[in-house]
Amino acid sequence: MNLYRAYAKVNIFLKITGVRDNYHEIISRFMRVESLFDELSFVKKDDSYSLDKFDIIGEFSCETSQNTLYKAYIALYKATQSEALKKLMRDYSIKVDKSITAFAGLGGGSSDAATYLKMCNEFLDLGLSLDELATIGLEVGADVPFFVYGFDSANVSGIGEVVEEFKEPLLDFEVFTPEVQISTPKVYKTYREHFFSPIDELEAKRLKNSSSKEILKSMNAYDANDLFKPAMQEYKELEKHYENGWHFSGSGSSFFKIKEEV
Repeated sequence: MNLYRAYAKVNIFLKITGVRDNYHEIISRFMRVESLFDELSFVKKDDSYSLDKFDIIGEFSCETSQNTLYKAYIALYKATQSEALKKLMRDYSIKVDKSITAFAGLGGGSSDAATYLKMCNEFLDLGLSLDELATIGLEVGADVPFFVYGFDSANVSGIGEVVEEFKEPLLDFEVFTPEVQISTPKVYKTYREHFFSPIDELEAKRLKNSSSKEILKSMNAYDANDLFKPAMQEYKELEKHYENGWHFSGSGSSFFKIKEEV
């Protein structure tokens, strides 16, 4: 079976633009991290596996029902009613060799889900377009559409459903993830209660049109990411890991910077 790469991402900037029901609307630049990825493959089940359940081979701390891969399977079946999909997951396990740390702001679970959707679409010849896969993926998580489209760099807005490719050179990143397990809902809640200050359309447009390199050079972690202050407030241990020149991805806990040329 072929190996499929599920790449990590970093948020070059992440700004809140407003709220929609219980969700925060954002404008953010996502960029793929070429050097950091999980590897997914289908593995034929043998007698040691139950043929009547969705099976994941890999190191995950959550129950299968909470895994983004299982959620992607459920969303894909709901959209297609494909008996071939059900048979595929009766006969095969989905194997994941994890390299992307969970709860780290790197989009590992979302990337795995998006890659799984694309694997099934290709393997079963379902004929779904990237737009259709992205719509299905949005049911799994707000970051999934970005990974479905597979852009190197993109401006992501709304609650994650609007993904617009931004053509620029892919940057080479150094990524550091401290052992701090962060709750994204908790960080957003703290932001809304103590730091709520959405940016205006003019600033959003400026950021959307600026290159990632320019943004990283001109803005620090506090300026570039609206979630950094609330994350630092809720998780005091982050302070000892933050150094000037590093940026903060998503709700954390990962820091990143452009890799220095030797």
